[in-house]
Amino acid sequence: MQKGTIGVTTENIFPIIKKFLYSDHEIFLRELISNGVDATQKLKAISRTSDFKGETGDLRIKVSSDPEKGTITVSDNGIGMTEEEVQKYINQIAFSSAGEFLDKYKDQLNNIIGHFGLGFYSAFMVSKKVEIQTLSWKEGAEPVKWSCEGNPEYHITKGKRKDRGTDIILHLDDESKEYAQESKINMLLNKYCKFLPIEIEFGKDNKIINNPNPLWTRKPSELKEEDYMNFYRELYPMQEDPLFYIHLNVDYPFNLTGILYFPKIKEKLEISRNKIQLYCNQVFVTDSVENIVPDFLTLLHGVIDSPDIPLNVSRSYLQSDSNVKKISSHITKKVADRLDELFKDDRKGLEDKWDNLKLFIEYGMLSDEKFCERAEKFSLLKNTDNRYFSYDEYKTAIEPAQTDKNKRLIYLYSTNKEDQYTFIESAKNRGYGVLLFDSQLDAHFVNLLESKFKDSTFARVDSDHIDKLIQKEDISKPDITQDDVTDISNAFEAALPSGPHYNFAIENLDEKDGAVLITQSEFMRRYREMSALNGGMNFYGSLPESYTITINHSHPLVKKILDIKNESITETIKELSDRISEPQAKLSSIKEKTKDIKDEEIETSIKDERKSLEDTIEKIKEERKSLLNKFGKENDLIREVTDLALLSNGMLKGEELSKFIKRSLQLIKG
Repeated sequence: MQKGTIGVTTENIFPIIKKFLYSDHEIFLRELISNGVDATQKLKAISRTSDFKGETGDLRIKVSSDPEKGTITVSDNGIGMTEEEVQKYINQIAFSSAGEFLDKYKDQLNNIIGHFGLGFYSAFMVSKKVEIQTLSWKEGAEPVKWSCEGNPEYHITKGKRKDRGTDIILHLDDESKEYAQESKINMLLNKYCKFLPIEIEFGKDNKIINNPNPLWTRKPSELKEEDYMNFYRELYPMQEDPLFYIHLNVDYPFNLTGILYFPKIKEKLEISRNKIQLYCNQVFVTDSVENIVPDFLTLLHGVIDSPDIPLNVSRSYLQSDSNVKKISSHITKKVADRLDELFKDDRKGLEDKWDNLKLFIEYGMLSDEKFCERAEKFSLLKNTDNRYFSYDEYKTAIEPAQTDKNKRLIYLYSTNKEDQYTFIESAKNRGYGVLLFDSQLDAHFVNLLESKFKDSTFARVDSDHIDKLIQKEDISKPDITQDDVTDISNAFEAALPSGPHYNFAIENLDEKDGAVLITQSEFMRRYREMSALNGGMNFYGSLPESYTITINHSHPLVKKILDIKNESITETIKELSDRISEPQAKLSSIKEKTKDIKDEEIETSIKDERKSLEDTIEKIKEERKSLLNKFGKENDLIREVTDLALLSNGMLKGEELSKFIKRSLQLIKG
């Protein structure tokens, strides 16, 4: 028996392994099986030379466990090791010093295994003792047993293995006994070893649990559409079939293979993230690939395999690694190429898939400038009649009709065809087109398009009267005084729901238009939606809802309301006008006399008189406003036309909707 100390200059490697790899402790099985795969593939290579005299037999790896004893055994029939090789590969681990090691890799705590050839030593994260039973392929080799109890001391004795290969026997520590359970091993094998290139046996029936020849390792020319769909179902059981796929196959200037699938994404960006699996030579690494591919590509599903990405790396390493950057750029290019190919060769197919692709492409254009430049060529715009256009096609289609008097091209859009139906029809009646922007990113996306399209403006179809959105000529103002404007506004305000802020406008619209039009400012609404999507409430998001109430002075019902107002409260209004005229005249006189005098130099008596006049005027204005509010609340016609406008905007609900229905029936009855 030989006894010795593992060749490290640090006091004890094992606490370092346990401490720094603890968060990834389940990878021990991946590492041990990967070593077995390496040993088996080396035997394959040797078997093709004259040095190898025997038969390779069925090359595979076997995993077994004993939950009662708390052991796991990983066996291979690869090249095995001589005693000299055990000394070289197991006992000699080169660290300069523990202090230097910890300082150098403090930001790469997961970058220990593999980088230092420590795959085997990951076993000590879960084991109190590890044994190796091995027999080399070389003629005359003797079996070797190596054992260690999680400290620098090891023992080497004669082994008992009779066949070529290696057994790694783990005696699990008390905290890790769960790993001997069949269900736990099944989970780890399915996660990390599903596509390893050597067959892996596990279970009572020695079942092969992996697919050694996954689809991405095969040539695209050998494969059919059905093969790609079947592989997707293997990766994602019970998922809806994808739209289409990309087969990646690059060997210069880096190595990259894989298959990426475009899933159906209709509404939520949150769905299906982290569905791309990263492999290194068919060994699973991670399904969190946000530092390897651009963020928008994490919405794709599939597999990426590259030996140029190390098995265990930190995020900071990935972000700075040149190969990772090249791979990221290449994948983005291939995705853009595939979409461009669809646009050119199968336009109908792209249109059929567009509703499921739109969110993905918008996200890419918003977050990746290079992808955005490419996407402008194949991106589509969909209108409310379910027709699709390229950007250039749509501009050509609407330019003659939708260019306003200032030579700006106005792109009208809707976010909900049903809610904004009245406004859409109003636009169509003038020969205008309306786009449909109904995804969660569209508030941001409209801003992007507005910045890209020269001399153009995007306006939601319900953000103002259609003739003001695409203004062809100046619109004449009603011939009424400012007092009349204030009175009409106060009367209608009383019939509106409390809470939002209202801006009133009285316009000479077409008689065919409604009596009252309720719209939201394009600027304010868009920035409120962007604020909500960003998950915070910035300045715009914290403001109350704001609406513009346009009263159509040309509408017969509005004229009738004004006639009723004149008949019922004109005398009272005239009386209030008479009462306010005298204090207003006096106040104007004081202001004229003191306009060139600094406020602190004005006599106190004059200031007091000015204040008294202002209070009197304000009080009379409040009386007038209360009078008009009362008129607005009590006048059924005002409430009716206002409720009709609220109803067309989806703003009339609950009790107020019930009142509207009852009032409408009464008005119909006469």
